[in-house]
Amino acid sequence: MNSSFSSEIDINDYFNEEQFQQILSLSKQKQTPFLIIHLEKVKEKIKIFNNHYKNKNTNIFYAVKANPHPKILQLLNQFDCCFDIASKYELDQLLDLAIAPEKISFGNTIKKKADIGYAFKKGVNIFACDNFDDLKNISEYAPNSKVFFRIAFDGLGSDWPLSNKFGAHLEKILELVIKATSMNIIPYGLSFHVGSQQRDIGQWDGAIKQARYLFNQLKKKKIYLKMLNIGGGFPSNYLPKSNSLQFYLQEINRYLENDFGDIENLKIFVEPGRGIVGDSGVIVTEVISVQQKLKSDLHKWAYLDIGVFNGLIETLGEAIKYPIYKEKPNSAYQNFTLAGPTCDSMDVMYQQFQYSLPSDLKSGDKLFILSTGAYTTTYSSNGFNGFPPLKSYFI
Repeated sequence: MNSSFSSEIDINDYFNEEQFQQILSLSKQKQTPFLIIHLEKVKEKIKIFNNHYKNKNTNIFYAVKANPHPKILQLLNQFDCCFDIASKYELDQLLDLAIAPEKISFGNTIKKKADIGYAFKKGVNIFACDNFDDLKNISEYAPNSKVFFRIAFDGLGSDWPLSNKFGAHLEKILELVIKATSMNIIPYGLSFHVGSQQRDIGQWDGAIKQARYLFNQLKKKKIYLKMLNIGGGFPSNYLPKSNSLQFYLQEINRYLENDFGDIENLKIFVEPGRGIVGDSGVIVTEVISVQQKLKSDLHKWAYLDIGVFNGLIETLGEAIKYPIYKEKPNSAYQNFTLAGPTCDSMDVMYQQFQYSLPSDLKSGDKLFILSTGAYTTTYSSNGFNGFPPLKSYFI
């Protein structure tokens, strides 16, 4: 049996009245589909992170891949944010915005020799690592730089797990760190990522305990790491709702105090991406058509002018379930399957988890897909079926 999510949501859970009126005004001026980013919402989130870690030995490294628009990067730079990059192209973008290389960490464990050397020459001196080939390359092309080692984590409890591809298991991490001590690099710390849109706060507790075990094992060999990177995973306001960001930070700080409170001057890195920009975004989309496949069907299909290939790739497997809002509904609600505009049968966002929308939904109606500030424009294809990339507008 299919499940459904009601779109009878309270828009005030996402934007105040003034903010949403600004969004409505802009939505009437542009051709759909497009993304609106409300920068006040970005400010709200970075202030929460900064206020929580005020006077603490912590750096917030924004994950550029979540949304690399210059307006967002410049705003975060004004709030003294640091930046986590995945490629030399993201590095060039930050440098073009006059962001200091000392505020940049190369957090991707998969990188070419030439890109390591390029970043190092530009002033980046902090690199992630999870394998011996990369360690050797960092030593050769970024001598005397700081290296942190990523622990493998399964991502259980998250909507969008980051498992298998990244990280190494504990015994491998020990080998990597010990090897690094004999090379011309600095074994600096450990990192992990509990999975994107992580709903189980306790996953940080387990990961932090694993990190402390490694710190203890390395201490026995007189190797003293100086940094712990607790990654990202902080959720946006998707369906079903998660706990507040403040609650996440309070709990994680408690875990850190329990396991690392005895280590003086330990540097903490935090790498939010979705957790900073996700809730700032609204995709405005138009209904192309509404169809009922069979007379006996209890639900309808709504075809939108945005889909999997236009920025909603995280709906694959119906992993991320965005809140969808219809202004001033005039009828009762019924279940809908939601699909995109391309000639590809994969372009169906929600079928098992059907959305409850007004039964009189029709061609030309606009829907507001909320909490879409992260991983939408960056995942949007460039020309599939001829459709252009998703445009962004800012308030």
